[in-house]
Amino acid sequence: MPKTFYLTGHNNFGNRGCEALVRSTVLAVRSVLPDARFLVPSADIPRDAAQWPEAAAEGVELVPVPEVPWWLNKWGGLCLRLPAVAGLPWPSLPSNGLDARYIDRADMLLSIGGDNYSLDYGVASMAYFVAVAELAVSRGKPAALWGASVGPFDRMPGVQRHMAHHLRRLSFVSVRESRSIGYLAGIGVVSNVVPVVDTAFLMKPQAIELSAFWPAQVGSGVVGLNISALIAERLARQGNGASLLREVVVFVKRMLLETDLALLLVPHVAALDGRPENNDEVFNARIAASLGTADKRRWGMVPGGLNAAQVKFVISRCTCLIAARTHATVAGFSTGVPTISIAYSVKAKGINQDLFDDERLVLDTQDLNAKSLWDALNRLRADDAALKALYLARTDDWRGRALAGLTPLLRALGNVEAS
Repeated sequence: MPKTFYLTGHNNFGNRGCEALVRSTVLAVRSVLPDARFLVPSADIPRDAAQWPEAAAEGVELVPVPEVPWWLNKWGGLCLRLPAVAGLPWPSLPSNGLDARYIDRADMLLSIGGDNYSLDYGVASMAYFVAVAELAVSRGKPAALWGASVGPFDRMPGVQRHMAHHLRRLSFVSVRESRSIGYLAGIGVVSNVVPVVDTAFLMKPQAIELSAFWPAQVGSGVVGLNISALIAERLARQGNGASLLREVVVFVKRMLLETDLALLLVPHVAALDGRPENNDEVFNARIAASLGTADKRRWGMVPGGLNAAQVKFVISRCTCLIAARTHATVAGFSTGVPTISIAYSVKAKGINQDLFDDERLVLDTQDLNAKSLWDALNRLRADDAALKALYLARTDDWRGRALAGLTPLLRALGNVEAS
């Protein structure tokens, strides 16, 4: 009988990183279980289906996203006001909701999403995914955290205690960077932890025609630039939103003036329905508008509507990449493109440390300005040959480690026979 997996932690393909995780997870699992089936929540099934026309042939069924109970958000707000509440028993999900029905259809639950098991999106969001996994466990189904970063939770001791208990109850916890592994060891989560590389390393690029948006005059190469809307929004809350746009434009103009390089603005998160919130395309448009009379033959902007595999192909054609979105950097690493990671959380630093044994190719968000971008570009240019050689030497290892979660997955399913 084909095995069915419920992929919680995802709800749309507007975030091409989330799409990359779904695509690569399906690819990985079907490499050992060729007839595997997948239930993938979607808040916009028609648009997501258009992003991945081959999904059904890959065993993917897009299903409506379960609604997060309103009272869970109320509980999350209460935890922030009264942190001791987080140390009490956490809310559970009803046994007759959509999550329960999907779990009953599945043989195993995989919680994906990369950083849902963190406080980056609030306590309520994390508690929902915890509740989904606990619901699976209570119904006798194996549940695993798949290819994720985890924590830290230490600023909320009640959350940390609960998460340590919850994570030990999962069949396994596959973790994509050693910082999270070290943190988990510190809170007593060890025996079921599996080190992996982000599954998106496995996603195959999908070739497209580039001429419509590729710079007409490329000189010695094309620099891919991804300044995420998420960074812009975070800096705006600190009162530095306007300065980010100004600094990026100063950097781009200097690059166009002092080098023969071309620029390509590369969005990686943009809602498929055009909503402006957390939309890289919107921020790219602001950069483009601010470039004014800068030589338009030497810069371009990736259009909306490309899927994750197509964006990976675009990135693979760049000479180098400076990117904020984690899976934009993964696309660069896994296609041999020298890449600088703009870090807005510990995950970028952790991933770089594990892949390259240092963090010299990480640019912290707080240090993001025209000079630091210029210095980052020069670092990539100076180290171009060495970085390409390093990527080539380690690619097979990275891909192998991206598949490391399959052994405990098969074990959790009862050692089903793999192909």
